[in-house]
Amino acid sequence: MIKKSIIQREVNKNILVNKFFKKRSELITQLKKLEFSNEYLEMNKKLQKLPRNSSYTRLRNRCWQTGRARGFIRYFGLSRNSVRELAHGCLLSGLIKDSW
Repeated sequence: MIKKSIIQREVNKNILVNKFFKKRSELITQLKKLEFSNEYLEMNKKLQKLPRNSSYTRLRNRCWQTGRARGFIRYFGLSRNSVRELAHGCLLSGLIKDSW
């Protein structure tokens, strides 16, 4: 099981992403329209002043059962280990064990 501090950190990142999403996307679209000039540099500074954790790329997919970040399967929202355990227990419908 994952530490509660890491879960809380992810929750805080998610809140920041939602809070600054509109402002960040507006700044990025304005930056793409501008050519390199003083205006461009000013817009870039405004973008850099936003919190780092407000960027969508800083979010991490985590298993809702164990909190594991690696081996995440989006279809189920679970890590590979959790999917395997639930599939062996016949708790995930439509999955069968493949043996060859």
